[in-house]
Amino acid sequence: MAASSSSSKSSLAMIMKVIVLVALVLVATEVDGQSCNRHLSGLNVCGEFVVPGADKTNPSAECCSALEAVPSECLCNTIRIASRLPTRCSIPTLSCS
Repeated sequence: MAASSSSSKSSLAMIMKVIVLVALVLVATEVDGQSCNRHLSGLNVCGEFVVPGADKTNPSAECCSALEAVPSECLCNTIRIASRLPTRCSIPTLSCS
């Protein structure tokens, strides 16, 4: 059981690393004339709620406000890019259940 838990934590940690990498890649990306970078960097306040083993499971009002401020197209593009990165980096495709 410990191996499974460790594997799950490793997968989640990898996902978080990919998301952070995508946020950095989007520094120059513009959506509807607004920079995704500015909005995505505002999500840093949500970090303590999404890392594996986080003590806090309910996001703060500050986190929710930051998420609400991100244009949906910016979030969708980030998720699309993140989902393609493993293949482009020649690493196994992530399988999240």
